[in-house]
Amino acid sequence: MILRSKKIRSLFCSTCKLGCHSKSVDPIQQQQGEQHNELGSYYKDTHIWVDILTCQKCEESFVRFTHLRAKLAKVKIWTSDRLAVIIIGIVTLILGIMLTTIPWLDYFILKNLQLWNNTLSFHYWQRPGVIRLTKVYIYNVTNPDGFLIGEKPILTEVGPFVYREDMQKVNIHFHDNQTVSYQHKKILQFVPELSIDKNTRIVTPNIPLLTLTSLSPKLGYLLSKTISVVLTAANFKPFINVTADQLVFGYDDALVSLAHRFYPKHMRPMERMGLLLGRNGTLTEISTIKTGLQGMEEFGYIDRLNGLDHLPHWKSPPCNRIAASEGSFFPPRDITKANMVYLYDKDLCRVIPLQYQRGVIKDGIDADLYILPGNSYGDATNNPENECFNANDFESVKGLQNISPCQYGAPVYISNPHFYQADESLLHSVEGLKPNKSEHETYFKIQSKLGVPLEGKVRIQLNLKVTRAKNVFPVRNFRDFVFPVMWLEEGISELTPAIRRWIYLATVFAPLIVPICAYSMIFGGILAVVFVFVRAYQNFVFAHDPTLEILEMGRRSLRRGSSFIAQHQHKFMHRESYTLLKTVPSDLLDDRDEADSS
Repeated sequence: MILRSKKIRSLFCSTCKLGCHSKSVDPIQQQQGEQHNELGSYYKDTHIWVDILTCQKCEESFVRFTHLRAKLAKVKIWTSDRLAVIIIGIVTLILGIMLTTIPWLDYFILKNLQLWNNTLSFHYWQRPGVIRLTKVYIYNVTNPDGFLIGEKPILTEVGPFVYREDMQKVNIHFHDNQTVSYQHKKILQFVPELSIDKNTRIVTPNIPLLTLTSLSPKLGYLLSKTISVVLTAANFKPFINVTADQLVFGYDDALVSLAHRFYPKHMRPMERMGLLLGRNGTLTEISTIKTGLQGMEEFGYIDRLNGLDHLPHWKSPPCNRIAASEGSFFPPRDITKANMVYLYDKDLCRVIPLQYQRGVIKDGIDADLYILPGNSYGDATNNPENECFNANDFESVKGLQNISPCQYGAPVYISNPHFYQADESLLHSVEGLKPNKSEHETYFKIQSKLGVPLEGKVRIQLNLKVTRAKNVFPVRNFRDFVFPVMWLEEGISELTPAIRRWIYLATVFAPLIVPICAYSMIFGGILAVVFVFVRAYQNFVFAHDPTLEILEMGRRSLRRGSSFIAQHQHKFMHRESYTLLKTVPSDLLDDRDEADSS
């Protein structure tokens, strides 16, 4: 169908307000002239005709739309493109709803968190790559002779002596009961740029000698006198002067050599005396931990040590329990909802509790802060669970923990550094100690969704409990005393950038971006479906009333034509100035009879 307007022969000039007379040009009838050919070719593409009118007085030229041709096409409501858009929109909508209702992200994280071959957590656990530092502080006794005549010992803290610990798990074996066994391999390397001179000389109690003399009262008078004669002849002294490196990693001692030679195998000490001598190399202890495949409630907790399901050093629970983390993973608090986690350290000879305090942020990642409760070490009055740690020959004191079964029978006790949170009598018995929460507290910052420690410090002090041996001449003036020897801090301050990126992606970025993507998919799917149905409805209406489609197509054609003429009128204008009439005459679409005849 072709629709044309009536020919308008006269207009009023907008410049001189007089009538203009010119014959309108119809490119369908006039095919002569370069201008008409160009116009006709263009307007055949856009379905628009124009009249060019010229004012007889001022020679102002006008362009007026005079013809509109609209061709009605066969209406198709449901095209293949629209059906494709509907299908894509519905699929997008369903995926968005699934993303918001199914915790697939948690499932993906959980699968990669469980310890098994080639999971992300396995590679992190097997060789963490984090910078793990051990800092050693040694107490130097400045008045050893004064102490022997009854004075308080005056101590000065010397350190730190910093060692970087390269650690990995070796001899790894997975078991059918969803556990994995392994051995620790540790190499301690001195870090001089973070330390003082490791050859600094220290005056410290003679631990092998005082261990022997502390046991002598139980041996009877005759044997005690025999020990006294031997020690006096060998010129043993209650205090020794050694370098810090010797005290930490070993020096030759005659008493230790004898004990190594004659002690029963299960109680036999090392050949040399060194407080951290057994920490280098592959440890003999075989640990078996839970992988999380049977549940995350005890993920990373020890299942067996050397084939035993308990610590052999203690007779009864909870002292002999081993259900604790070795420090790499903890059960995620988001799953367990528990406010207490447990840590096992061989040097502590026990499991220690860590109690939840509050949420913190570490490097932009949410974490939970856990600290060692103040009643963890010491007497059963403040903590009934400590009763099974008490020794029969020592009245337990708050803040002091017996670990002699793990130290070849030596009367070694642990506490917080500088007797932090311990009974005040321990602090007042010496001079030079200044307990401080920020420097001497054990704490961990653990990511609650993954159970991965972002930061953690275990701080422990080694003390020698000396029992007076009045029948042993070299130590006859060494009174009953709990003597601080050294304290150490071990742990991590920062994760490697690669590990931190993975944790940030899993706990910060993904939980933020996944809901945004899900809701965007829901909105986009709904919008696509609604848009297609609106367009289908419009086609349905146009199919019943062709006039509406003609009007719509005419409006679109006029908009395209107006834009073209405004930009390219130099191609068909003869005069120096032209005016484009923007309004379309109302009779352009009125004459349907003439349109039908066309």
